[in-house]
Amino acid sequence: MRVVVIVFLILILGSLASALGFLLKDRGHGRRTATALSIRVGLSIALFLILMLSHRFGLINGKL
Repeated sequence: MRVVVIVFLILILGSLASALGFLLKDRGHGRRTATALSIRVGLSIALFLILMLSHRFGLINGKL
């Protein structure tokens, strides 16, 4: 489970970095920035749901 979370966090950071690159390159006039940020939001929601369902089904416990 830890590996899945780390992979999702790396993908989220990669999407955020690509959005910054697109923003600087396109000067805010392209749609690539919005697409990259939409992907980041989708990945974040998916990670949240995976964590909530894993906790619900007992795959992870509530302790840190």
